[in-house]
Amino acid sequence: MPSFYNGEVEIAYLDEGEGDPIVLVHGFASTKNVNWVYPTWVSELKKNGRRVIAFDNRGHGDSGKLYDAAAYDVATMAGDVIALMDHLDIERADVMGYSLGARMTAVLARQQPQRLRSAVFGGIGIGLIEGGGPGENVAAALEAASLDDVTDPVGRTFRAFADQTRSDRLALAACLRGSRRLMTRDEAAGIEVPVLIAVGTTDEIAGSADALGKVIPGAEVLHIPNRDHMRAVGDKVYKAGVLDFLSRRR
Repeated sequence: MPSFYNGEVEIAYLDEGEGDPIVLVHGFASTKNVNWVYPTWVSELKKNGRRVIAFDNRGHGDSGKLYDAAAYDVATMAGDVIALMDHLDIERADVMGYSLGARMTAVLARQQPQRLRSAVFGGIGIGLIEGGGPGENVAAALEAASLDDVTDPVGRTFRAFADQTRSDRLALAACLRGSRRLMTRDEAAGIEVPVLIAVGTTDEIAGSADALGKVIPGAEVLHIPNRDHMRAVGDKVYKAGVLDFLSRRR
C-alpha cells in the first residue's frame, strides 16, 4: 500500500483507475477499506470511468497514530487531503466524505474551493453546524479496559466497531476529542462549490439533511431510505445518487 508523509505524519492511500479524480474521505473509527473498498465504492466509481483516491485518516488504519488531541483539528485533518492531492499532482478533484470525512470535506469546500470540483457530504446533515454525533461518552468507551466495562449504548457501538476493525483505540479517543469543532452557520452558508448531502432516513447521528440543505446555497439533498448512520454507507440508492450527481459536474 503506498504512503507519503504530510510533515511527520505518514498517510496510507490507494490510487486506482483512470479518468476524473475523486478523493474519498472515511468516517471516524473507520478506514479506507471499511468505508470505501468493502462496500464496493472504489470498484463502482472505477467502472464509471473515475480515478479513485482513498486514504486512511491520521490515527486510523495504516496511517500514523497520534495521541495529542490538538493533532486532530478538523482543518488539520482536512489538510491531509490537500497534501495527498499535491503529492499526486492533482490540481482539482471531486471529494466525497462520510461523517467525520464529510466535516473535513466541508472545511475544504469553504476554505479551498478552487481545489474541489464538487463535494459530497455523506452521513452529515445539520449536525455539521449544531453538533451531535459521538462525544466524550464514546472517547471514554474507547479508553475502557474492555467492552464489558462499557455501559453507554452509543459508546458500546463505537467500541465494538473499533475492536472489530482492530483500531488503535487511544489514537481514536484523541481524534474524537480534537475533531469536534463545528462549522458556523455563516461558514456553511459561504460554501460555493456544488454540494450533495446524502443521509439515511433513520440516521440519528447526522442531523437533518434538509436543514443543512437550506443553509448551503444550491445544495442537493439525497435521502437514503431506511438506512441508519452505519448502514447507509454501501446503499445502492446512495451510490446511484452520487453517480448521478457526479455525472452532472463539469
